[in-house]
Amino acid sequence: MQNLWSDTDAKDAIARHAAKGIGEDLALRVYTTRLLGGEPRLVLHGGGNTSVKTKVADVTGEPVEVLCVKGSGWDMGTIEAPGLPAVRLAPLGGLVGLQALSDEDMVNIQRCNLLDSKSPNPSVETLLHAFLPHKFIDHTHSNAVLALTDQPDGEELARDVFGKRAALVPYIMPGFALAKKASEVSRAHPDVEGLILLKHGIFSMGATAEEAYGRMIDLVSLAEQRLAKATRKIFPGANLPGAIAGAADVAPILRGLLSLPAKSGGREAAQRFIFEFRTSPEIVAYVGGREIGRYSQQGPVTPDHAIRTKNLPLVVPAPEAGKLDAFKAGAKQALDNFIADYHGYFARHNARQLPSKTELDPMPRVVLVPGLGLFGLGKSSKDAKIAADLAETTVEVVADAERLGTYQCIPEPDIFDIEYWSLEQAKLGAEAEKPLARRIVVVTGGGSGIGAATAQAFAREGAELVVIDQDSTRASEIASKVKGFALACDVTNPAEVRAAFDRIAATYGGVDIVVSNAGAAWQGKIGDVDEATLRKSFELNFWAHQSVAQNAVRVMRAQGLGGCLLFNTSKQAVNPGPDFGPYGLPKAATLFLMRQYALDHGADGIRSNAVNADRIRSGLLTDAMIAQRSKARGLSEADYMGGNLLGLEVTADDVAQSFVALAKASKSTGAVITVDGGNIAAALR
Repeated sequence: MQNLWSDTDAKDAIARHAAKGIGEDLALRVYTTRLLGGEPRLVLHGGGNTSVKTKVADVTGEPVEVLCVKGSGWDMGTIEAPGLPAVRLAPLGGLVGLQALSDEDMVNIQRCNLLDSKSPNPSVETLLHAFLPHKFIDHTHSNAVLALTDQPDGEELARDVFGKRAALVPYIMPGFALAKKASEVSRAHPDVEGLILLKHGIFSMGATAEEAYGRMIDLVSLAEQRLAKATRKIFPGANLPGAIAGAADVAPILRGLLSLPAKSGGREAAQRFIFEFRTSPEIVAYVGGREIGRYSQQGPVTPDHAIRTKNLPLVVPAPEAGKLDAFKAGAKQALDNFIADYHGYFARHNARQLPSKTELDPMPRVVLVPGLGLFGLGKSSKDAKIAADLAETTVEVVADAERLGTYQCIPEPDIFDIEYWSLEQAKLGAEAEKPLARRIVVVTGGGSGIGAATAQAFAREGAELVVIDQDSTRASEIASKVKGFALACDVTNPAEVRAAFDRIAATYGGVDIVVSNAGAAWQGKIGDVDEATLRKSFELNFWAHQSVAQNAVRVMRAQGLGGCLLFNTSKQAVNPGPDFGPYGLPKAATLFLMRQYALDHGADGIRSNAVNADRIRSGLLTDAMIAQRSKARGLSEADYMGGNLLGLEVTADDVAQSFVALAKASKSTGAVITVDGGNIAAALR
């Protein structure tokens, strides 16, 4: 473990914070917290915490002894000073004499002693920091320390590795009881550099930020050095099929199986998950081991992971290429067993709860696929990535633990207590989900004009966006705005389209809504236009729509969750304009393509609808074209663009909102929405 402390950077941090009226203690606390949080072998996704005891002025200007401790919701890798709220230290320190303190009272007294009532809740381990006498305190879930202590003889190993440099604290659930025990151990060993919380993590302490940080690095390095000496062979391989199916084939099947059935609304209303796939030689060795049923079913490497990964991962059969039906049947049986086991796990441990808990959904958050890799699951791509990151960390820790001995984490009752601990569940938040949350939306031609507006409109509704455009730069720009995924793809190339949908399925787990929008407006008098122009227009304005829709349906049917196809057909499909045959003819074919998908795939729960738009200032109707048409009609540009029954200019966002409306219209298929401000000639009859 490398010590990244820099005197220059530390002085810069002090100067930057001083300019904001923030003192040196808190400035250095932020600096070293970020150093720790930037190392994934120490801290992941909101885990760990740090503190400093210092003085700040209260509202009267009087200096007050406070504990600045990491607040809930802040990540150590990106923390700022507000993420370390100040709590009056004296009232917290006085609690050490109590025999017991409920979680509710603990949270209340911590909030009551905040100097700023708008601050986030202090860490659940605030009292542990308060009860220790040291000025700077750091806490991480070091992989190396976990691998060392997640053993049947973890206490003996830790005592041998750390000697008198760190004292050992037995596993106790975080909260008042752990804070009391850590204080007791610290008083018995006043000269130690740190505390090893068995099967949980590590604390380091110091008089300065540099000392506490340096001690963390040194102590973790001792654990790493011990692990480096371990030579036991691990993960002997199981017998697997010779050819393993790819993630693009496996993910949609799993996504369909793992979706929670809706009480009403049909397949499309099911509450689904977003996936994140991970693979590497280390992961493949782990998931393909003969004893995966043992080491993967022990529980989380540190209790903090349980709220993100649940108590255990789901292990499914190895997916043999060409035999996906057999894989689906085996995966369903594995999931049924997992759900039954989870119900049993809840019932066993809820019986001792007063008051009783409400069972969480029984679906796993990590799926292990022998021969292939692992999937993290979440309600968003962010949450799926977090679950996958923690699963990868689990692979690393368990591998190190197995090289040393036998992986063994905290007992099942303790796992349950953490998973169902209200203070931990509060970290996940309880925000109401937006209407299209958990939906994977693909927009072709998404780099500009109507496509870009559509991608942004769906993002505002909570969807996960994939922006496809032939121009990779434009796709990336819009994907960045919607926090989505960009794909450069020529939609007139069937091989590229198939590869794109395979990548989407492997990346997110599947597809729910596709807006087939890419197009271009070729012009020419139909009796004069050359064949090459007409064929080129059909390639983009018809065949590309078929290629996109066909691949979307392929993925949607594998999921078994229904889906929604949305086509941009243009008013040319029903009201051809002069010299626009090369554009209108394929668009008319695409309108009937939409209806054919509605007819043929309604039984699959797949809806198919279209938007018929006109005079939209976008990639199809450029400023030059607007000027040319306005001049030809003797109109101003404004009069031309607003030349409809309502006299209003129609924007790309108006079209985007119609696509969103159709996506939400769960009982509409074969429908066309006209977005043109009123053009009776283009109205459907």
